[in-house]
Amino acid sequence: MLDIKLPDMEGTKLLIKLHRDTPQTIKIMITGYPSLENAVEALNLGADAYIMKPVNPERLLKVVDEKLKEQEEAEKMSEKKVAEWVETRVRKLERKP
Repeated sequence: MLDIKLPDMEGTKLLIKLHRDTPQTIKIMITGYPSLENAVEALNLGADAYIMKPVNPERLLKVVDEKLKEQEEAEKMSEKKVAEWVETRVRKLERKP
């Protein structure tokens, strides 16, 4: 979770670094300065969610749960694609004389 306004830098700059270095990390932006421009920028820079202050704990937990489920589904899809690729390669190798 990142705040748009951090004491020593803009949260969006840290978001860019996190998205570049660890794109699989779930990144949730929180702000007390909501605007359409901030929301669009944060999402375009790799935020997975945008929440306005004051943060409702139930809402935050729901968003975290949703994002974790989405991440788990994406990982399953990736694992499935890798498994299918390996199976295809094995079949091709088995067919070669």
